[in-house]
Amino acid sequence: MTATSTPRLPFTAKQLATLIMFGIVIWFAGAMLLRYLGAAGSLQGTGLIIVYVALIPGTVPIIFLMRRLAKLADDQIALANSIVVASAVLLDGAALSWFPALYGPGLAQTAASGATILWGGAVAIALGCWFNRAPR
Repeated sequence: MTATSTPRLPFTAKQLATLIMFGIVIWFAGAMLLRYLGAAGSLQGTGLIIVYVALIPGTVPIIFLMRRLAKLADDQIALANSIVVASAVLLDGAALSWFPALYGPGLAQTAASGATILWGGAVAIALGCWFNRAPR
């Protein structure tokens, strides 16, 4: 059995732009939500566990929205989701380095917010792969 590959991403320029912009918007919305949750004390102890668990079902509609906005086929979800997560994680890394106050006051809230965005990215990639799997 031989593997087939294509030297290019299977997206149009418009789809790629949509995915990158979607990643930027989702990252910023997530950062602002985490700023609020951190101020409310929800990024500590049991609250952080609840946030992590809630991210799993909370990410599902975001993936379906991404699919709809970028007009993706079923077999494009995992790769497209990886592009969205890459753009979000890139911005998260830059913000954590140069604009940590974006996430709220204090090192603990900044670290918890950054970690939560990374967790959400991993959840999104895992769910994207799950939704991209071949039908039985």
